[in-house]
Amino acid sequence: MPIPSISVEEQSGSLAGRRNSSGLTRDIEIIEILGSAEAMESDGLGVVRVAQLIGRDKTVVSRSLATLADAGLVDRDPLTLNYRLGSRIFALAARSSEATLAARARPLIHRIAHSTRETTHLCVLRGGNVLTVLSALSPHEFRSTGWEGVTTAAWRTPSGRVLISDWDRESLRSWYAEHGHDRPIVGPLDPAMSAAGFVVLDTPPEGKARIHDFESLLTEVERIRERGYATLDEELESGVVGASAPVTDFTGRIVAAINVSAPKSRIGDRLEILGNYVRNAAAELSQAMGDSKSR
Repeated sequence: MPIPSISVEEQSGSLAGRRNSSGLTRDIEIIEILGSAEAMESDGLGVVRVAQLIGRDKTVVSRSLATLADAGLVDRDPLTLNYRLGSRIFALAARSSEATLAARARPLIHRIAHSTRETTHLCVLRGGNVLTVLSALSPHEFRSTGWEGVTTAAWRTPSGRVLISDWDRESLRSWYAEHGHDRPIVGPLDPAMSAAGFVVLDTPPEGKARIHDFESLLTEVERIRERGYATLDEELESGVVGASAPVTDFTGRIVAAINVSAPKSRIGDRLEILGNYVRNAAAELSQAMGDSKSR
C-alpha cells in the first residue's frame, strides 16, 4: 500500500495553526519539515529554507536545529550544511515498529505453539543476523530451545534466510560478504539453554548446509520465494529441525519471520507440512500488519 506523499505546501499549511505554540511544538514542526518530500529529494534543507517553510526567524530555527542535532534527532551534512532527519529518529521508529509487531504477534505465536505443540519463535533481522524477540515453548518435556533475546547467524537458520529473501542481488552479495561466515551464536547465550540437550554446532554437518557460497545463497533465496518458507534439518543444532516463513508489513516488505522448531525424532518426516502451516500463520500476521496482498 503506497504512502501518499505530502507536499511542502500542504505540510506548511498543516502547521499554520501552531505558529504561537511552545518550543517543543516548534521542534516537532522542524522535524516534520525535514520529513517532507522536498527535504528527502534535496537530501536535507538549510536553515534559511526551514525558516521560510515554518514562518519563523532563522536565528531561532538555527538554535532549534542545533539542539535537535545534539540530541541525534537531526543530522547536519558537513559539506552542504543541510539538515536531515537523524539516525535516532529512525532508531526510535524501528523500536516502535518492533514493539507493535511483538504485541500483535504474541497471541499468534502462543497459538501456533499450542497447535503444533512445538517451540515457536518470532525473529527479526538485527545487525545482519537474527534476533529472536519472542519464544513460546513446546508443552513437551523433550523440546527444542527457546532463543528469546539471542542473536544467531542468519546464514545458518531458516529465519535468517527468510528475512533477506526479498533483497536484490547486490544487497545479498554485500550481506554475504560481511555475514556469510558468521559464527552460529552471535549474541549472548544463556548456559541454561543447553539443558534441552541439543548441541549448537560450530559448523553444519556434511551435506546439511544450505548456504556454502554466494551462488547457493541465491538458489536458496529463489527456493524460499517459490515455496513461501524455508526449512532447517540439523544445520544449527544436532537433532533439531524447523521451518520459517516471512511476515510482511503494509509496504509488502519482510519485517519478521515466524519459526517453529522441534526435535527431528518427532517431526522430521513432516517438515514440508510444517513449512506450509508456518507460511499460512505468517500470512495471518502479515494481514494484521497491514499487508492486504498477503494470503
